[in-house]
Order: sequence, then C-alpha cells, then structure tokens
Amino acid sequence: MRPPATDPGPTAGPSRRATLPHSRLRSSGRTPIALRALAAAALTLPLLGAAPTPAPPPTARLQQAFAAASAAYDVPRSVLLGVSYLQSRWDAHGGAPSVTGGYGPMHLTDARAALAAAEHHGEGAEDPRGDDARPPLRPASRAPSTAKLPDRLTTLPRAARLTGLSPERLREDPAANVAGGAALLAEAQRRLGEPPSEDPADWYAAVALFSGADDTASAVAYANDVYKVIRTGEQRVTDAGQQVALDARPGLAPDTSALARAGLRTASGAGTECPRTVSCEWIPAPYEEFGDGDYGNHDLGNRPASQPIRYIVVHDTEGAWEGVLDMVQDPTYVSWQYSLRSTDGHIAQHVKAKDVAWHAGNWYVNAGSIGLEHEGFLAEPDAWYTEAMYRSSARLVKYLAKKYDIPLDRQHILGHDTVPGPTSATVPGMHTDPGPYWDWRHYFELLGRPLVATAGKKSGVVTIRPDYAANRPVFTGCETTGEPCSTHGSSAVRLYSDHDENSPLIRDVGLGRAPTTGVNDLSSRVSTGQQYAVADRWGDWTAIWYLGQKAWFRNPGENPAAVPAKAEVVTPRKGLGSVPVYGRAYPEKEAYPEGVPAQAVSPLPYTMLEGQKYVTGGKVPGEYYYAVTFDEASHRVVRGKDLYYEIQFGHRVGFVRAADVTVTPS
Repeated sequence: MRPPATDPGPTAGPSRRATLPHSRLRSSGRTPIALRALAAAALTLPLLGAAPTPAPPPTARLQQAFAAASAAYDVPRSVLLGVSYLQSRWDAHGGAPSVTGGYGPMHLTDARAALAAAEHHGEGAEDPRGDDARPPLRPASRAPSTAKLPDRLTTLPRAARLTGLSPERLREDPAANVAGGAALLAEAQRRLGEPPSEDPADWYAAVALFSGADDTASAVAYANDVYKVIRTGEQRVTDAGQQVALDARPGLAPDTSALARAGLRTASGAGTECPRTVSCEWIPAPYEEFGDGDYGNHDLGNRPASQPIRYIVVHDTEGAWEGVLDMVQDPTYVSWQYSLRSTDGHIAQHVKAKDVAWHAGNWYVNAGSIGLEHEGFLAEPDAWYTEAMYRSSARLVKYLAKKYDIPLDRQHILGHDTVPGPTSATVPGMHTDPGPYWDWRHYFELLGRPLVATAGKKSGVVTIRPDYAANRPVFTGCETTGEPCSTHGSSAVRLYSDHDENSPLIRDVGLGRAPTTGVNDLSSRVSTGQQYAVADRWGDWTAIWYLGQKAWFRNPGENPAAVPAKAEVVTPRKGLGSVPVYGRAYPEKEAYPEGVPAQAVSPLPYTMLEGQKYVTGGKVPGEYYYAVTFDEASHRVVRGKDLYYEIQFGHRVGFVRAADVTVTPS
C-alpha cells in the first residue's frame, strides 16, 4: 500500500507504513565426563582425587562455579567468564529462556523447551506493540519446524549429552549451566584438533564456534568481543545477587589460526553499510509494485543529500529471527534498515540509508531516521537482550552517527517508544518497544557516551539514570493482563502527581484512559538518558515538567534515580500563556509547490504552559517528504520558513514552533 496523498498518520492511513556423541575420554585417568560435570555443577562434589573444599559464600557461588567448571573441563577460567559475560553478563534470569530459547549464564539454547513454555505461559499477555499493532512477525503459518532447528538453537541438549546432566538441571541450575558451557567449549577445541591449554590465547577458534554462527564473519565478530572483554576485565553483581569478576588481561593476543579449520561458510558483506567490526549481510527489502498502483515496502530517496538523517530508532522485533526476515522481504509489509540477531549480534541490512523505510509510525520521523530492529520481546522481562547484540548494535549506531552527524543522546537515538504520534488520533496507538527492560545506561556506555552528571547538585536539569539492576519498579501484563511481571531491573522510573508513592500516577491526556502500571503504559514513566527541567524538590523527591504538569519521582541521594545536567531549555515566550505541541515538524501551507498537497500542521492534545520548561534537542526546519508513487521522479522534499524545536515533552519527544518559545541555558 502506497502512502496517501495526505498524511493522516497510522490509524487513518496504511498500517504497514505506520509501524514492522559423547566426547572421547583421554587416557590420563581423568574423571568420567558425567562425574566431572556433577563436580563442577554441585560445587560441593570434589573432582576425583581432590580434597573437599568448603562451600563458598552465598554471593560467590557463581564465581566458584566458573572455577570448578574450568578445572573440570580444562577450559581457562577467563575464557569461560568472557563467553558468559557476552552471552548474559553472567545473569541467570531465574531459569527463564531468552528470545532464542537460551538459558542461564552461558545462554545454552533449547528452543523446543522455550517454545513449549511460551505456548503454556503466553495466553492473555498484553500486546507489547500498542493498540495499532502490526501483524505478528512470525505467524503460526510461518513458524519453522522444531524438527529442523539450527544448531545455534540447540546447544543445551548437546551440553546434556556431553555432561550427563539433565536438560532441566542445565536450564535451572546456574552452576550446572556453566559446566555445560565449559563442556561445549572443550568439545569445540577437540573438533578443531586442538589440545586443552591453560593459555586463553589458544581458545579463539573454539570461542568462535561456541557462538553458533555458521559464517566466519559472525563467528569472528563474536570471538573478538569475548577477547575484548577478557583484555579489559569486568565485574558486576548479577540479577541473582552474585558477585562475579574477570581480571583484565590487557596484553592478551589470541591465536586465530585454528579458525581456518572450523568449516564455516564465508558470508558476503557486499552491498552493506556496516562497520568492519560487525558481521553484516545484505538481505534486501523489496521495492516493487503489486497491482492497482500499490507498492512496497519502502520509498526510494537520496538522503542525506536531499534531507538530513537526524534520528536512529531502536525497536525490538516481537518475533524471532527467521520470521523477522520473512516479514521484511514481504512487499506488502513494513520495512526497516537493519535487523540484529540476539544470539550473536549478527546484522542483516534491508534498506539503504539513502532510502526511507516504513518503521516508526510517524512519517516525519521515518523520513529523517534509520530503523534498527533487535530480536526480542519487551514484555518478557527474562527473555533478555544479549550482550553480543548490545555490542553489535552499539558499533552500528556509532558508525551511523559518525557518518551522518547524528548526536549520541536520547533525543536523537530514539526508542520506538519515544517517537510521538503525528496526530491526536494516533497517540493511543503508538508503539512501546523496546520497553522498560532495555538497558539504556549500558547501551550508552557501549556507545562511548556514558550518562554522567554534568552540573552541580542544584542544576535546573536532570538526566534520568537509575541503577538498572537495583531499580525494579512493579509492572503488570507481561504474561497475563493485570498480573505482576517478574521482578527485574529496569531503565524506567515511575512518576507521581505528588511527592508520595501513594499519590496518583501522572496522567497522559492524549491516551484518554487512566494510568496503570502496565508494561506498555508509558503515561507515567521516564526512561534512562532522557533529560527534563526541574520543577521542584522535596526531600528525597524531584519534580520535573512533564506533559504540561509537575511530575514527581523518588530521587534519594544515596541511590539517585537521576543526575544533574546542563542543557538548553525552552519556555513559552513572553506574553503567551500556552504553546501548542506537535508530533511532527511540517512546513507552513505556503511552502508546498503545485502538485504537492499541503499537510496539516495539527497540534497534539498537549500544551506547554507559561513558566514551564522543557529540554530541547535542537532546532529543525519544517520539512515534508512527498513520496506517494512508485516512480521516484515525483518525490519531493518540501521545506518551509517555519522552524521548530524538538523537546523532551513526556515519555515521547515532541515539537514546538521556534516563534512560540524562548531558549535559555538550564
């Protein structure tokens, strides 16, 4: 379906455009494999011939599990820790599966078990994509046969065969899970014809195979990330309260020669627009006609020569990899520029950056943005986004931001959940991904732009920045409507109408309903990295200007939810009691040439009131990309004299006319 001559937005226009064998024992008298696994997993069972060791402190059990598995399988401890960090950042996720059926700290995959669990628990879940949700990314008719799952989705059953441990234990017991991962790495080393070694430099190819990638580029990108972690070192407290540390090995130089014997295919990155540090392939989205003058699934353009690329939009797919690729290759569906795979961070590019994909639900944003879809489900708090995918995504975003001069901040690196509705009618149906469990603080650290305080304690602006692991607001509707979600770390901070958690939640008048704690209800929450002008303070509480009202959040000094910041703010110019807020920055009527229908400059159901202040992401021109036919010869970029400021107005961004406001430092 082609875009209409006028742009009423997603609910009035086309929905597509609006949204998108046991191992061989050595002869050295080693303990049999099953007993080795039990020793590593149970921690209290000694290796054969070794003296019993006292049980470690409760918060050190996972660290000891890595040591036990390392000794049992002759895999260097640093390699085990590095692989596990890249898979899960050492988190166990309560035994729940990831988006690709991965379990535990080693992300051992068992897609059959995960699919069965999803079918059992998924009934009644709220739709995480909003009221105007696009079609499922992998409908039942397109689901792959579980009899022919890729090897990367079945590592846990292999680990069970290698260790003699049950699949249930590998899924539920973090220590057993680590032992299973060690067994798989040891098996990979044997497959390569390499002996066990205490030197982590000798395990590069085995780590590459562990990724499950079937092509060299993906495997190399994964292994490089693991060895970067080993060189730099890491430490953190996991989601289960375990203290885990990996000592830095800054001079470690891995031996990559064995990778030539891995038998991986060579994937071509020809035609892609990706940095060399990621694995990337070209899987094009179709640009074709399919009858009655209709076409899909994107528009050709000439960006940035024709118009700048101002935004990168982070999405999640709400579906699995194979279904995602099916959908983006369907000319009757929507499109986006890049997909990122959860298991290893592999990237597929579908639409050139010069062209306009249909992904954000707002044509103004589509025309000036690049869309990234990340394999995952926002309403599954333990169906996590892997470290491999975070790192691959950050490399891609840094590359694109540098190439197109896009600021690395939350008003230009947008979540789909921060894209505004273009009109009042579309506000309730805008999407909510990647959701409250996307770790924006970690993501910006990977982008090289850590979210830090940039002003004194009494600054007039704050950057939202809770401790992700310790910040665990209550959400509902992840599995069943109204039922509490599993307790989980979050990037989101809840907003109240007064400095009291018993006071009502902040209301979003544009949604037309009472606020809730639903995982998809954005009306009364802010997200890590977003910046707001301070409206008031009271003890451990801070108020910000939000959707035209004061909104309070708890912000104690010993565990702050926000840090002071410097930024420019806008306020209604003198003499104006209120200022309209827009969901798109379109030109004035007089700017449109003959043959291009003028688009309505229609305000959203919000106003900025006198005395209120909002952080601005900068000035933009009124601009509209006219593209409603398959023939790009008719496409036009219309620019007017009216200028706008992008502002952080609520959870989503918005726009105000420059003529209506005054800009000042915070």
